Amino acid sequence: MLIIAASLAVANAAYAAPASMLEASNPFARASKLPLNYPAFDKIKNEHFEPAYAEGMRQEMLEVEAIANNPKPATFENTIVAMERSGQLLDRVSSVFGNLSGANTNDTMQSIQRSLSPKLAAHSDAIRLNEKLYARIKGLYDKRDKLKLDAESKFLLERYHTDFVRAGAKLSAADKEKLKAYNGQLATLQTTFAQNVLKEANAAALVVDTREELAGMSDAAIDAAAATAKARGMDGKFVIPVTNTTGQAPLAVLTNRVTRQRLIEASMGRGSRGGEFDNRDVVVKIARLRAERAALLGYPSHAAYALEDQTAKNTESVNKLLAEFAKPAVANAKKEAEEIQKMIDAEKGGFGLAAHDWSYYSDKVRAERFAFDQNQLKPYFELNNVLTNGVFFAAGKVYGLTFKERKDLPVYDPDVRVFDVTDANGKPLAIFLADFYARGNKRGGAWMNAYVSQSKLMGTKPVIANHLNIPKPPAGEATLLTYDELRTLFHEFGHALHGMFSDVKYPRFAGTRVPRDFVEFPSQVNEMWAVYPEVLANYARHYKTGEPMPKALLDKVIASKKFNEGFRTTEYLAASMLDQRWHQLGANQIPTDVLGFEADAMKAAGVDFSPVPTRYRTTYFSHVFAGGYSAGYYGYLWSEKLDADTVEWFKENGGLSRKNGDYFRKMLLSKGGTMDAMDMYRQFRGRDAKIEPLLDRRGLTAN
Repeated sequence: MLIIAASLAVANAAYAAPASMLEASNPFARASKLPLNYPAFDKIKNEHFEPAYAEGMRQEMLEVEAIANNPKPATFENTIVAMERSGQLLDRVSSVFGNLSGANTNDTMQSIQRSLSPKLAAHSDAIRLNEKLYARIKGLYDKRDKLKLDAESKFLLERYHTDFVRAGAKLSAADKEKLKAYNGQLATLQTTFAQNVLKEANAAALVVDTREELAGMSDAAIDAAAATAKARGMDGKFVIPVTNTTGQAPLAVLTNRVTRQRLIEASMGRGSRGGEFDNRDVVVKIARLRAERAALLGYPSHAAYALEDQTAKNTESVNKLLAEFAKPAVANAKKEAEEIQKMIDAEKGGFGLAAHDWSYYSDKVRAERFAFDQNQLKPYFELNNVLTNGVFFAAGKVYGLTFKERKDLPVYDPDVRVFDVTDANGKPLAIFLADFYARGNKRGGAWMNAYVSQSKLMGTKPVIANHLNIPKPPAGEATLLTYDELRTLFHEFGHALHGMFSDVKYPRFAGTRVPRDFVEFPSQVNEMWAVYPEVLANYARHYKTGEPMPKALLDKVIASKKFNEGFRTTEYLAASMLDQRWHQLGANQIPTDVLGFEADAMKAAGVDFSPVPTRYRTTYFSHVFAGGYSAGYYGYLWSEKLDADTVEWFKENGGLSRKNGDYFRKMLLSKGGTMDAMDMYRQFRGRDAKIEPLLDRRGLTAN
């Protein structure tokens, strides 16, 4: 801690922030004095956010004006580096509020979020559309080859120029005003969409009257549903919350077909049922505004604008990738459906396979083919054991990291855990927060965020958090993971490693600040350790007896890895194609019938197979209508090509070893966004990624 504080003081010796008007009692008034500037969650209250944001924006604007109006000629130090140092108060409050608004929100925070969204958009525009500032940046950019900058500094200058141009710096004064209006409206609408999704998830929960309707669920899960109902004032009933994706976990075990159908209808109806949380009009407005903004900036569509700055570069390359996978994926899904229908017929079900049947009956097919079902795995996947003896164990073996839980740092929820992360050299590397349980005030899905990002310029080390939505069991009962939850735990920790291993000078490049279609690559690589024999043997132990998972069961798990890949690939492709269809429209092509457009889009893309609905329907597709993945949901598949090729590299070089981990860390995980992402990959691999490992992984080579 003292080392960090000292380096921060040296780094900022020549930098003086504007005098603060924020009350000293506000926790954001200065950098936290806790280890690694860890947020003082115990001191942060709702009333601290708005004044901290207001003062943060005021200070940053003063800093920017000072840079833009500096009478001295522009230099890399007095312009680009000065920009990197600016906005420290705003960064502090944004990093905390931005994540808590997703992980632990409340009515007051949602109100603040609605109020702040357009203000923050206007603040960003005021910086990026500042003519004097852009003139200084462009002047440096035009002579960048003569400035004798190191590679990271030169790339930073190039990125600043690109960022400003893409933000509209070259537009006329009149067009800049139009752009500001678009950005303000979009900020408000995207916030509305996200808040509607959260509220609708609660409002659309399935309510049943009897325990019998929930047959197949464990007694503990049914008791939890009764407790949820009681908490909502429906004593005697049972409530099953609807979360995140179209598919819902209980569908795999519910024996009552009517209940399954009601559950998936509740899931698929979210945001399109009418009422105050209906997102259809919001979607239309967002799509139109994005298309109009893209046209103003000189692009035929929002997708064309967004993809230009990704590794894919253009819509043609994305469409080609998705189309190449669609036909074989749907063909595989239909083969899987035929097997499921045979199972239904063998049981004399008397009905055709529907979406609400897939999960339940595919598990039966799995059990018949591989002589095991998913429920046999769960007793071997106890959360704490998986985390410490699986996720952390693998990180120790591959990268030499050690983890020590600490109880002295404040948290925003009692279930959040905190760990010191020590590097292989014995020095502190990061602090890691684990927030794994679902809550009614927590958005769906899983994600990583940085409360503090690494930067040599700022003298900071990472404070990184992972978030999942694992249902919390009743008090005293173990948290047993599904296979998907297990894989998600390893996946998100891959993002955490990307953030923790960052070794860059400038904040702009820290950790996961890479193209959206590259950011999932390191996290997907980390999934390989979940079923790596040495790792699996270390954590896959029965939570009651401590007995290791039987080798026969383990062999079945490995053998079944490609099972249901047709379904998994098709539901993902459908969502990716839906994202592209919305965002490749021109401003005069935006439909008004959201669900009709969605149906037509699925049919045109060749993925309209009703037993396999899209992973996200338009009205609850937060990744693209509220998050940062608009026109970018394809990035998981794009990254998986790199991931699958990298897994082959690990295997070719001996798998689980420090030598391999250190090389992967040095060549990729430590570099953040300091260079072109694909050049980074080529330097690591010695060539471009091959597609064959991905095709084989998804069981598509035969097609």
